[in-house]
Amino acid sequence: MMRYKVAPREALRVVPLDALTLVYHRASGITHIVDAPVPEILEALTEPLDADDLLAKLSETFDLADADPAALAARLDELAAVGLVERL
Repeated sequence: MMRYKVAPREALRVVPLDALTLVYHRASGITHIVDAPVPEILEALTEPLDADDLLAKLSETFDLADADPAALAARLDELAAVGLVERL
């Protein structure tokens, strides 16, 4: 199963801005404007995790009544495509 981890902290600058969060990716020079659950995913991926383990970790912290493992896996692939997380 694919595992993911957040890009190195020195590669990202994360700035909360009201309900949104700005994530500047230094390597690409792109600033991403994201909403929940992206900041929470980035915070939870301090160690390499697969989608199931990440969902379990997020469920410990947040009330995820409608947690969808397939949706989380798709979001992780999107984040990997733009360089915010790394596939291992």
